[in-house]
Amino acid sequence: MNKNEKGSLGLIRILAVSLIIIFIMGIGVMASNAKLTTVKVILSNNYEMTVITAKKQVGEILAENNIILEEDETVIPAVDEEINQNKTIRITNEIEEITEVAEKEPTISKEEILSSYGTITEKLVTEQIEIPFETVTKEATGTSGTKQNRVVQEGKNGLKEVTYKVKYQDGEEIEKTEISSRIITEPVEKIIEVSMLQVTSRSSGERANVAVSGTKAEYQAYARERCLAYGWSESDFNCLVKLWNRESNWRVTACNKSSGAYGIPQALPASKMASAGSDYKTNYKTQINWGLGYIKARYGSPTAAWNHSQSKGWY
Repeated sequence: MNKNEKGSLGLIRILAVSLIIIFIMGIGVMASNAKLTTVKVILSNNYEMTVITAKKQVGEILAENNIILEEDETVIPAVDEEINQNKTIRITNEIEEITEVAEKEPTISKEEILSSYGTITEKLVTEQIEIPFETVTKEATGTSGTKQNRVVQEGKNGLKEVTYKVKYQDGEEIEKTEISSRIITEPVEKIIEVSMLQVTSRSSGERANVAVSGTKAEYQAYARERCLAYGWSESDFNCLVKLWNRESNWRVTACNKSSGAYGIPQALPASKMASAGSDYKTNYKTQINWGLGYIKARYGSPTAAWNHSQSKGWY
């Protein structure tokens, strides 16, 4: 190798070493210009990790560390914001975020929320309630010729025990629900016996001089139809036939001489049937509709009404 070649090789070596030195110095300058920061990242499962970064934007820091947000997750601060002074990034799901916002609300505390509601308590309360007695009349035929009313049995109120579930708010009753009841004492009916001399004149009103239409068979056919509409059985209807056979023999104008009970169901007073129609004195449908409604409300079924009539002599 001649002197010229040796000189060229030396120059190349000097240039290579210089370039390496310049490259190393450049890296040092870049490192000194990029300020590194330690950031704490808290994941939604509360796992904490610490990263060192030169980035400032939250989204860039997450991307740099391969952290991907799920659809139901949010990050505080937001991805497009810079990290805050405490150098902490917190990832939460939506429920946690709402809770955190509520906790940050300075004007409302848990104690204040609870204090706005009164204390609610529940108690079982048992009360005894009187059952009013009913007054009924019973016909008796006398010979004095003058009408007399005589109380043969004094009425007496019954008693039942009712259990309620009662809700109170701050000591004030806000809701009361009956949950059970039982009869302690059955009421005793007041019975008035009506006595008078038998009168055979038409003025007694046994058959009022009013125009009526239909036959007994028609009346019973209509009554059977209405019984079925109430959901009663054929046996119930048969009991109804026996009951009103006894009371009026299914006569629209039948009038009890002593008490004044009137019509097929023997309503007392007759004007009670006006609630079913103003033509209650002559219309068998009006009388039957009222009579069945009365039986439903008082006894529940014609069978029960017939059984009561069998034991008491009236219904």
